[in-house]
Amino acid sequence: MIPIMDSKRQYAKIGDKMEEAVLEVMRSGSYILGKNNKAFEEEFAAYCGTKYAVALNSGTDALHVALRALDIGKGDEVITTAFTFVATTEAIGIVGAKPVFADIDKDTFNIDAEKIEALITPNTKAIIPVHLYGQPCEMDKIMDIAKKDGLYVIEDAAQGIMSEYKGQALGTIGDYGCYSFHETKNYSMGEGGALLIRDEANIEKAEIVREKGTNRSKFFRGQVDKYTWVEAGSSYLPSDLNAAYLYAQLEIADKINERRHQIWNHYYDELKILKDTGKLDLPYVPKECKHNAHMFYIKAKDLEERTRLIAYLKEREIQAVFHYIPLHTAPAGDRYGRFVGEDCYTTKESERILRLPMYYALTEEEQEFVIRTVKEFYEMQ
Repeated sequence: MIPIMDSKRQYAKIGDKMEEAVLEVMRSGSYILGKNNKAFEEEFAAYCGTKYAVALNSGTDALHVALRALDIGKGDEVITTAFTFVATTEAIGIVGAKPVFADIDKDTFNIDAEKIEALITPNTKAIIPVHLYGQPCEMDKIMDIAKKDGLYVIEDAAQGIMSEYKGQALGTIGDYGCYSFHETKNYSMGEGGALLIRDEANIEKAEIVREKGTNRSKFFRGQVDKYTWVEAGSSYLPSDLNAAYLYAQLEIADKINERRHQIWNHYYDELKILKDTGKLDLPYVPKECKHNAHMFYIKAKDLEERTRLIAYLKEREIQAVFHYIPLHTAPAGDRYGRFVGEDCYTTKESERILRLPMYYALTEEEQEFVIRTVKEFYEMQ
């Protein structure tokens, strides 16, 4: 079976480097706030072109910390998309706010920026655009709306590492940027995340929420002579073991990124004939955007065709899967949030998408087999 993502093989070629990095931490006995976490925070912020990064246990934590740092809670509303991973709206719900869902753009799967303004009410406090599949949202329009209406912008860039909008790294445009380093992402620490912070005034609150509500980070920096409980928070600080595992990958980030783009481009070039003949649709990347080859998907004609294609590939031992089911159709989404306006594309387009196997260690032979099998399916239609 060719899996959709192979965690065991994902970084097999650099496994020795990651193993040695983890062993070094184990030998040091310094597991929390060690040199890897600190180095990661400093270098990741510098790489993204912003001043501050806070390492966390997950992308979900990053969203939660950002919302907490902005004092968003009960009675507040946050505009976002229903076509996203549950973490986006779970974080909103955890703080007691209500997610308000806008329709998506049919070409990019991202929130339709043109639909946002009609959703704003006196209770609206923030917008969470999700850069789905590493594909940037229309941030100029979103930031203009936020500025005009006095709203915060929290970028969900969980899938967006090394992607850019008009030359600017995702997560550095809004007030906060939230990243994930889950094992399904381009770079992984097993489970982990990071919060990018644009303004210095916001860094202390985020650190306090991360450190169980204490000012312990200031204590370690020598800014206070003892630390104490100053705010409600939780335990969001990742182990230095996880950070070391991630840091070893980031040291060769360009190599990993280049390989992923080779796979992505080969899929696109070989399957373009099916797009040109109207058999299926392929990913659309606006000219002002730089994507990160996080995922390669095709869009079938409809749900029925997609179901048949999934079965056809599975029979030939290729794992290809659908992606998110729109959250406003889920029991919790219906209970805690609301969809405003007409659902023109969110549900319809979600029923067409099909993910093909896509990961660093995917071989040329495996990819050729996937491409050949997809073409065979459509030759029979």
